[in-house]
Amino acid sequence: MAPAALLGTGAAAALSSPAAHALGAGSPAKSGPGGGSLGDPVFPVLGNTGYRVSAYALDFTYLADTKLVEAKAAVTIRTTQDLSSFSLDLLGPEVHEVWVGKRRAAFEQQPEKLVVTPRTTLYDGTRVTVRVHYSADPRKLSFPYNGWVPTDNGFATAPQPDLARTIFPCNDHPSDKADFTIRVTAPDGLLGVATGSLVRTDNNAGTTTYTYRSKHPVATELIQVTVGDYKVVQRTGPGGMPLRDVVPVARAEALEPALSLTPGQLGWIERHLGRFPFETYGILPADTDAADAFDFTGLETQTLTIYKPNYLLQKESAIGSHMMHELVHSWFGNLVSPATWADLWLNEGHADYYGLLYRYERGWPDSLGLTSLEARMKDVYSRGDQWRKDGGPVASPTAANLFHGQRYTGGVLVLYALRSLVGEEVFQRIERAFLDRYRHSSASTRDYIALATEVSGQDLSGFLTEWLYGTKTPRMPGHPDWTVTPPTQAARREASGAKDGASATLCCSSHA
Repeated sequence: MAPAALLGTGAAAALSSPAAHALGAGSPAKSGPGGGSLGDPVFPVLGNTGYRVSAYALDFTYLADTKLVEAKAAVTIRTTQDLSSFSLDLLGPEVHEVWVGKRRAAFEQQPEKLVVTPRTTLYDGTRVTVRVHYSADPRKLSFPYNGWVPTDNGFATAPQPDLARTIFPCNDHPSDKADFTIRVTAPDGLLGVATGSLVRTDNNAGTTTYTYRSKHPVATELIQVTVGDYKVVQRTGPGGMPLRDVVPVARAEALEPALSLTPGQLGWIERHLGRFPFETYGILPADTDAADAFDFTGLETQTLTIYKPNYLLQKESAIGSHMMHELVHSWFGNLVSPATWADLWLNEGHADYYGLLYRYERGWPDSLGLTSLEARMKDVYSRGDQWRKDGGPVASPTAANLFHGQRYTGGVLVLYALRSLVGEEVFQRIERAFLDRYRHSSASTRDYIALATEVSGQDLSGFLTEWLYGTKTPRMPGHPDWTVTPPTQAARREASGAKDGASATLCCSSHA
């Protein structure tokens, strides 16, 4: 199968009007079909115009005998133009029927879009719920083109970056965050868990339905839904914050040393970034040892980070830095989501920055044997031109190199340069102000540059633009002796594009 990010370019073009807007520009106020693309620079097929989503109500029923999922999605939208038809992102599941409001609607499943034609035009400003009944086979598509993580007795989800559309029909772009209510029905003996807080449990003949509700908006790529032979381990974080880990029953004792680290990690990062921004946090070691279950070690699905379980069986010095990396995403990536996927460095650069600080404060050597941020940044700086050649500028990724080390340690280098220029106190004010201004929404690289200029009181636009978009590595403030090694033709192995190996917080381990 062709890469999912490339499959539906023709379908997207067919849905998009010539006036398809750039992200954030607003939809054209005219009658007609909505556009089938939000114009993301990395994944142009993602997202749809003509409406915004305010809420999703998802209902998943896991059938243990067939390992299939029967599902319903109720998507509440508000139109931003008169719509004769519109599309939702969907890849893989089989749709059975669609309703717009109280009336059945015509629909067509295109390669990556579900095109819906209501019986009458939806006028600009209309608030309506679109209900889609569908079924899915978590094993039908193979990773990396499947957001489902199949397990022996259920499933989990891994929607980042563009795979929520394989799980439910949606406006699959982080710029359109929404409220979520998720119902999970599982056979007796299995547990259903999802993003948010448990608000209701209903026991039926042979099954139990668990209902979860998010207290804050969630980007589609951050949704977690899981069914399996799990138990919930509850503990208390700083200030009485409720924590919950969802742990395979057979592995619970072995995983406890790693899971018990979270309260202390929370205390450390809250001193840097402020109070934890969501209702709960926890870890889901997915109950699978399949090497190709997902192409990462941990993924920051909101309120419940999914991990490869065997990774967490190592000693603290091998896993603590990366656990901090994933925890930091609760602020950078979840609280403030990227406006486009070209802004991924805001997520990954900050997660690696604080993850490395956490490592070096504890004297744990990194994967290069270095024990200080300055030493690691000097090494990264020397590779700067090579990385820019192999992975592009930090804030200019493509779909092929999105998870290159440039977005991770390359992003750390940008933050280190900024801190070196403005000083620690101003840098921390920039970080807090950015999180406060864009909390529970999305922000772009340009937003970060503008805010840094505002908070610092000096024009940082040229400085940060050169660091983030330049093809050559700028001079490092305070380190005139640092040098950059000229690039070679061959790509450097240390900066390869595999998501699992891109983060500098991964160290001294073999990743299952």
